[in-house]
Amino acid sequence: MTAPRVAVFRPADDRLEDATDLLESLDAEPVPDPMLAVEPTGEIPKTGADYAILTSKTGVELASEAGWTPGDATLCAIGEATADACRAAGWTVDLVPEEYTSSGLVAALAGDVDGARVEVARSDHGSAVLTDGLNDAGAYVHETVLYELVVPAEAGDSVELAADGDLDAALFSSSLTVENWLDEAETRGVRAAALAGLNDAVVGCIGPPTRETAESRGVEVDVVPADADFEQLARAVREEL
Repeated sequence: MTAPRVAVFRPADDRLEDATDLLESLDAEPVPDPMLAVEPTGEIPKTGADYAILTSKTGVELASEAGWTPGDATLCAIGEATADACRAAGWTVDLVPEEYTSSGLVAALAGDVDGARVEVARSDHGSAVLTDGLNDAGAYVHETVLYELVVPAEAGDSVELAADGDLDAALFSSSLTVENWLDEAETRGVRAAALAGLNDAVVGCIGPPTRETAESRGVEVDVVPADADFEQLARAVREEL
């Protein structure tokens, strides 16, 4: 029996390598197609805030490498992967929201941040749901853009496979990977065929925000894991296959 072809869109670093190894261990044929590349801005989060919020492993690593620490701030991390990266940097994590989303963190903090200084450190594509929600809760929010997310020049092989009907599944790990994938299909002039091929495949999204983005752009989503965790996503999609 031929192993199913599964596209994965993680950035071209250890995350893509780990995802490829995971899919191979699940008897799937990985199609690594990085839809994101990280370009650090060189900015460093401000110190002295009452709350510090990190939203990704990449952001934690960049802040740590720059010598930043949360100090006395209440440290909040969206998702266990981000929290684990914080702990690896030697920081104590005070809060991980039950729902690993911007709205989940706003819900967790809304009753506590009135009049507080909140530092949000993340990518240039961070959701306004977080900053607007905290502002509405009475916080004084400062945002530091630690890195920009761009589409690698070599991206797009999976788009052609989908257009040709040769893709069995796709693992979308952020809203931006969905948007970039569809934009790449548009650029290549195969959007309709690629979308049809994608919808014939098993589509997995890492969490509700990614699913909402996908469905709003015509993608039929088959799998969303219970937790926003890439390994859970991969395993759930392989089981669906």
